[in-house]
Amino acid sequence: QVQMVESGGDSVQAGGSLRLSCVVSGYTARTLSMAWFRQAPGNAREGVAAISTGGVRTFYADSVKGRFTISRDDAKATLYLQMNSLKPEDAAMYYCAAHDGTPWTAYWLVASTYEIRGQGTQVTVTS
Repeated sequence: QVQMVESGGDSVQAGGSLRLSCVVSGYTARTLSMAWFRQAPGNAREGVAAISTGGVRTFYADSVKGRFTISRDDAKATLYLQMNSLKPEDAAMYYCAAHDGTPWTAYWLVASTYEIRGQGTQVTVTS
């Protein structure tokens, strides 16, 4: 049974940094396209960043470009999200997700693309 388990969420002050991790089990991670999504109360789930197999291509929401970096270590079956210069509007539940294959170009940050999802890790940013 495939599982994705996130960790690294915490409460930080604005301007601070966090690194989220997501461990994949029960599946061959290197075959998966993966992504991070977030959802704040009352808001729709938002695609934050995505990464192709082998880490060749990355995709970012405009709101996080230049501040967040997605990466993967297939030897450890782990997906990462380095978040720098955090803002109060970055506060949300963050979820990792995976798709066995390569999404169409326009769908990398679309939640319905990903059939495997974790349970989330909470990020709080205080001003």
